[in-house]
Amino acid sequence: MANLHGRFVWYELATTDTRAAKAFYAEVMGWIAQDTPVAGSAYTLFINGGAPVSGLVGLPEEAKQSGLSPSWLGYVGVDDVDAAAERIEALGGAVHVPPTEIPNISRFCVAVDPQSATFALFQWFNSGQEQPAGQGMPGRVGWHELLAADWEKAWAFYCELFGWQKAGADTGAMGTYQLFSAGGETIGGMFTKPSTAPVPFWLYYFNTGDIDVAMKRVKARGGEILDSPLEVPGDRWIVRCTDPQGAMFALVGKRSHDGIGYFARVPSRNR
Repeated sequence: MANLHGRFVWYELATTDTRAAKAFYAEVMGWIAQDTPVAGSAYTLFINGGAPVSGLVGLPEEAKQSGLSPSWLGYVGVDDVDAAAERIEALGGAVHVPPTEIPNISRFCVAVDPQSATFALFQWFNSGQEQPAGQGMPGRVGWHELLAADWEKAWAFYCELFGWQKAGADTGAMGTYQLFSAGGETIGGMFTKPSTAPVPFWLYYFNTGDIDVAMKRVKARGGEILDSPLEVPGDRWIVRCTDPQGAMFALVGKRSHDGIGYFARVPSRNR
């Protein structure tokens, strides 16, 4: 399953109110929630276009007590979860959930990089799942972004772990924004976070049609828009949001107008 290694293959929301999350993302993203027990535990699949795009679980009580809050988690495909978990620790990261098997489905683990950003490893047992769906499809994650404490040190870690390759970089007022690719496809970027971001973290951008319409849906369903839309290459716009339980996510899409009257048009940001 070499073509999976280093590619994001799954996304999962852990939250304090699964019922509210189902309603929120159904309205904002158009997903259909399908409850599917996994290994005897409650699990919800979000379906888009007839195919599962992400999962939903309740945040465990012990996680709440330890101070963890609702968040999205990205799973990166690897050829061997156990070997990759050992490599994470050798590179200075830590494994929080050791390699665990979901019978006849997969093997996974949850870890943090040396700067404490959380991510997960995933290994499918079903060969039919070897190729992740195209990231340009509606309702799916179209971009992966790491806000690191030090992007150069973070790059060294992930490059060694997953074999990612640099795919160009942009330099602006906030420093260097380093693009990276996996399997010949540019899938994300990383940069050194601003001081206003308390901890390093991964941010996932979901594809939507009209971003202004999607933002209205976020607000109508009790979510929050964290900043004004920013223009990026390809005549697309991005915006960061939180859902009603506080999990951060981002949207990327087109605009059907110049934004006047709802959000004022802002200068483009070179990504």
